[in-house]
Amino acid sequence: MVEQSDRAPLLDWEEIPPPDPNQAAQPPPQPPPGAEEAATQKSSQPQTGTAAGTGWSSGSTPSIITCSPTRSLTTVVLSEDGGRPRTELFGHGWDRTAFGPVCFPGLSARDQWEEKDQIVAVFVVTFDTRSGNMVEWCLPHDVNLDGVEFKSMASGSHRITSDFIYFRKGCYFGLACFANMPVESELERGARMKSVGILSPSYTLLYRYMHFLENQVRHQLQCPGQYSPLEAFYEDKKAVLPPTGNGLVNACPTWSVTTINRCMHPEMKITHPAGCMSQFIQFFGEQIMVLWKFALLRKRLLIFSPPPVGVVCYRVYCCCCLANISLPGIGVSVPELRPFFYINIADITALETELSYVACTTEKIFEEKKELYDVYIDNQIVKTHRSHLQPLLRLNAADKEKYRKLTEQRQLLLYSQEVEEDCTANEEDLFILFFMEMNNRIFQTLSEVAGSNDPTLTAEHVRAMGLDPQCDRSFLVDLLEVYGIDVTLVIDNLCCP
Repeated sequence: MVEQSDRAPLLDWEEIPPPDPNQAAQPPPQPPPGAEEAATQKSSQPQTGTAAGTGWSSGSTPSIITCSPTRSLTTVVLSEDGGRPRTELFGHGWDRTAFGPVCFPGLSARDQWEEKDQIVAVFVVTFDTRSGNMVEWCLPHDVNLDGVEFKSMASGSHRITSDFIYFRKGCYFGLACFANMPVESELERGARMKSVGILSPSYTLLYRYMHFLENQVRHQLQCPGQYSPLEAFYEDKKAVLPPTGNGLVNACPTWSVTTINRCMHPEMKITHPAGCMSQFIQFFGEQIMVLWKFALLRKRLLIFSPPPVGVVCYRVYCCCCLANISLPGIGVSVPELRPFFYINIADITALETELSYVACTTEKIFEEKKELYDVYIDNQIVKTHRSHLQPLLRLNAADKEKYRKLTEQRQLLLYSQEVEEDCTANEEDLFILFFMEMNNRIFQTLSEVAGSNDPTLTAEHVRAMGLDPQCDRSFLVDLLEVYGIDVTLVIDNLCCP
C-alpha cells in the first residue's frame, strides 16, 4: 500500500509494509500459569484509548489511561486533575512508584512529538573500485557529509546483499539502506553497491522512510543517476530548523508522561515486524540483567557484530532503554547514555571525549582500543577489561529472579494478545516499563534513606530494591558514587557464588 504525502499528492515515495503472512500461521501459545486469573480480571478493567497494534491514541485523552502490558502486573495511570501519574506492579509485592517526567534515549522533545518532517539531507553513497566509498549525490549540495560515506556502508557489507544502518553525524541522526547487486561489469568487479540515506535532528521518525529508502537504493542500482524521486522527496520533507547552537544532541530530553501510552518509541515497533525488544530478550537471555547494570552505571558500551548491522542498531536502542528513570531530580548530574548506533574508525576522535554511550560496530579493531570503551559485547559475550567492573559480569540469584519475572510478564502478554486478541499493549511497552519501574524503585529507596535521620543502607533496604545484599554490593558502591547519593553502606562483602 502506498501512502501519499499531504503536501505532494502526486509523489508516491512513502510506503507502508504489508502484514507478515507468516505471523498468522503461528500456533497460539499455551496459557502461562495464572493467565486464566488475569483474563478474569481483564473483564472488569477499563479499556484504553490506544489503537490496536499501533501504540497511538485513537482519540482525545481519557480521564484515566491504562497502559498495562500484563493487565494484572503493570499499570500506568494518569489522573484527570493533572496530578502525577503512577505505575503499579501487582503480584510480586512491589511498591507503587510515582512518575515524574519520562526520558527515552534519542527522542527529540521538539514540539512534544508533533509529527513534523525534519529531513535535513538526502544522499546516495556508492562504492567505487578505484576510490572506495564516496558520496555520489546529495541535497542540499552544500551539506557537510564528511564521513557519511563510511557510516552508511558498513565495513564488510560486500558480503551481504542488503542492510539498513542507523548512525550519528554530528548533531544529526541518519538512516541509510544498503544494497549489493551482481553485475556483468569488469569495471565494477562484478558487483554494484550503493546506499541511499537521510539525516534528521532525531531518529524518532526515521522509520517512516525505511521502505522508501529500500526502494530507492534498488532503483539506484538498476538505474544509476536517476535522482528525481529523491529530489522530490527532499523538497517535500526538508526541514526548516533554527540555528544548531552548540550542536549537541539531547539523548534523553524531558517530556511529559501524558504521552507515554500514545507515542512511546514508535520507530522500533514499526521497522521491526517481530519487535526489536522481543529479539533483544531472546538474543541475550539472562545477560540482559548484566547489561542493565552497566547501562544504569552509565558506562561506555560497544557492541561488535559482523554485518548485517541493522538489527544490531536495535540492540543499541534496547540497551539505552534499560537505563530509563522517571523520578524527578534523579540522574541530572550524571552523563547521558547517548546512542551512537553504528560507528567505524572515523569516529574514534569523537568517542575519545564521550563519558557514556552505546554503539555498535563491524570492525574488530575496536576491541584493541580499550581506552574507548568500558564494556565490550561480542555477539552474546559480555566482557570488560575494567577489574572493578568484572564482578558485575556474574549473575546472582536476584538477577535470575528479575529475569524470571520479566519472562513471566512476557508470557502473559503474548497469551492475552494471541488468545484473547487483546492488542492494547505491546512488548516494547512492557520492556521499558519493567526496567523503568525497577530503576525507580532503587532510586526511590536510596533517596528515602539519604533523606532520613539515619542514612544507613541496610541489607533489608537492598532486598527491598530487588538486589542481593552481598552479590550486588560492588554494583551499589558504584551506583552511589556515579549518582552522588550520600548514604552509608553497612553490608559485609561476603563471598558470592
